[in-house]
Amino acid sequence: MIPYATFYYFIILAILLIPSIIAGLNGKSLKTYNSVVAIFFLVLTFYNKPAQAISLIIFVIWQVVLIKGYLPVRKKNNPTSMFYLTVALSILPLVIVKFAPYFKSLSMVGFLGISYLTFRAVQMIIDIRDGQLKEVSVYRFLRFLLFFPTISSGPIDRYRRFEKDIEHTPTSAEYKELLYRGINRIIQGFLYKFIIGYLINQHILMSGYLKQDTFLSIVIYMYAYSMYLFFDFAGYSNFAIGTSYLLGIKTPENFNKPFLSRNIKDFWNRWHMTLSFWFRDYIFMRFVFTMTKKKVFKNRYTTSYIGIFINFFVMGLWHGPFPHYIVYGLLHTFYFIFFDVFERKNKKHKFWPDNKLTHVLSVVITFNFVCFSLLIFSGRLFT
Repeated sequence: MIPYATFYYFIILAILLIPSIIAGLNGKSLKTYNSVVAIFFLVLTFYNKPAQAISLIIFVIWQVVLIKGYLPVRKKNNPTSMFYLTVALSILPLVIVKFAPYFKSLSMVGFLGISYLTFRAVQMIIDIRDGQLKEVSVYRFLRFLLFFPTISSGPIDRYRRFEKDIEHTPTSAEYKELLYRGINRIIQGFLYKFIIGYLINQHILMSGYLKQDTFLSIVIYMYAYSMYLFFDFAGYSNFAIGTSYLLGIKTPENFNKPFLSRNIKDFWNRWHMTLSFWFRDYIFMRFVFTMTKKKVFKNRYTTSYIGIFINFFVMGLWHGPFPHYIVYGLLHTFYFIFFDVFERKNKKHKFWPDNKLTHVLSVVITFNFVCFSLLIFSGRLFT
């Protein structure tokens, strides 16, 4: 059963969370019970998918071995080569899954949510490398890695933030606020995913007219697909965040009115934020820091732009090794660099003033450029 895909899932979820809600309202936390519920939902998700279940078990064992194996190495001498090797081995299952479509023998490999579990595992390895994690028990690692509300599509949490929440038992008053917010987020998720997203998909995207390859049909498809992608994914994120709140966990936000962004930098601070921030912190910033420290490039903008290219190229490739995803990543590389140059020139020459009119124009321009990139992302122009 795919998480949040059917009403039966929500009925089961509501029934099983009753004890957790009652305990929360009384200022208590049922950590052991919540762990049992998490295992139940894992079984529910994969019970009729034996190949995926086996892949998940192998993946989890693999990541546990890597984490527990790297900890003593980090404490002893912290070799850079071992760090990169551990990260590469952690990512290896995801790489195999992404390239599986090109190899029939790998068609049965992988499981729902492997990307997001990989992000969690890799960021823990990096945090161990940076000395931010000194020790990690297998139980705590699994509790974080397999947190069921966000297992299939995020949002992507951070281990230390998650642990802080899970070790804190909200007071009755605090939990009432979480319960209220959680229920509201779930209701909003129904509105986004099962009403707005459904209507856009069924009555616009699935219409016969949009299957034609005319300029107008492609333009309509571009805007409709962009809206559908937002409402469908933001709806799912609302479900995940709302369910997390009911368990006393403040899972981070994933969307913040992205189509009201003034520029492409603002957009990536609003769209799929946990993914954007993960790539920013663990790819872009680390690349820039390393290159700057080693003085590989004299010009800091060169360093930054190469970092932006790597960041978005990897992000595009992460969606899949297909031309439309790679072009999508490269297009956002161009957007980012172009805007950075524009912004620096504008600070000097002041040719784009900051007022209400330019604010509205900026939002409209950004919206259209983003929608075009999502048209690329959809693959419509590559069929």
